[in-house]
Amino acid sequence: MHIVITGGAGFLGVRLARALLQRDALSLAGAAPRPLTRLTLVDRVAPPAALTQDPRVRVVTGELDALLTPDASGQTRAVPTDSDAVVHLAAAVSGECEADFDLGLRSNLDATRALLQTCRALGTRPLFVFSSSLAVFGHTPEQPMPAIIEDDTLPTPQNSYGTQKYMSELLVADCTRKGFVRGRNVRLMTVSVRPGRPNAAASSFLSGIVREPLAGQRAVCPVAPDTRVALSSPARTIEGLVRALEASDEDWGPRTALNLPALSTTAGDMVAALARVAGPEVAARVDWVADAGIARIVGAWPAGMNARRAARLGLRADASFDDIIRDHLRENPVPPAAAARP
Repeated sequence: MHIVITGGAGFLGVRLARALLQRDALSLAGAAPRPLTRLTLVDRVAPPAALTQDPRVRVVTGELDALLTPDASGQTRAVPTDSDAVVHLAAAVSGECEADFDLGLRSNLDATRALLQTCRALGTRPLFVFSSSLAVFGHTPEQPMPAIIEDDTLPTPQNSYGTQKYMSELLVADCTRKGFVRGRNVRLMTVSVRPGRPNAAASSFLSGIVREPLAGQRAVCPVAPDTRVALSSPARTIEGLVRALEASDEDWGPRTALNLPALSTTAGDMVAALARVAGPEVAARVDWVADAGIARIVGAWPAGMNARRAARLGLRADASFDDIIRDHLRENPVPPAAAARP
């Protein structure tokens, strides 16, 4: 079995690659289990060396549009003709898309369309898992969003990132209807806690207000403490992507889009959990400095999900944010000297 991951050097791409490589076999779309013989990781930069040492891993670096240009034989570097599935994680993030409209269109909508066209040209109807977002839902006073998002709630994006994700969802759905691919749109929640450096996502602070204080650094929370958000740990997010690869067409159902389960909490409760797990002196490193732009974007996203379809697929939300922090610390131990900083 050959699986392609775009954004394969990113945080979720690397984590998904590791999860797939650790499995003895995969039941792609409910078929009989087969071993993973090849994993192609596509990104602008190379993934960690530990991944590339696995003989099953093939790394392709460069801009996605160039990597999707067919050669003389009609094959592309990003999606070889023997690809059984593509997991499309590569994207520009929310803050980037709001600041640069054209960048968002190129990186999100245009790249997804080109990738779908490449999969269509294979003629083999590969499985296509698209990482969408809770940002396809939004709220304005003129068009109120339900307090709890149901499986059949109509997307109403209120920022460029969410709009581009929803347009891509529709493309995936139509290409599935036409028989070009077998599409699954997985609506990811905000992932927290992400290790590493902050990025340009409007939701980046939802990891930063935990990650940085644990490392002895100050962090800024740009929204009010009572701002409610929907979160998922890295582990639960990867479970959702793997389930999208393995679920049969019957289990997945006729709708291409699936809302993943979410833990509903507030920024204030997150910092309170940090105090319980790591101590009040760590939580005191969070500074509350309002940013109207970020508050407007994040405040328009849903904060509660009733993901019944996901539950029927065996997926569940995290039990508590305390548990998410503990899991983060187990995977990313903090040096004592850093944790002791004032």
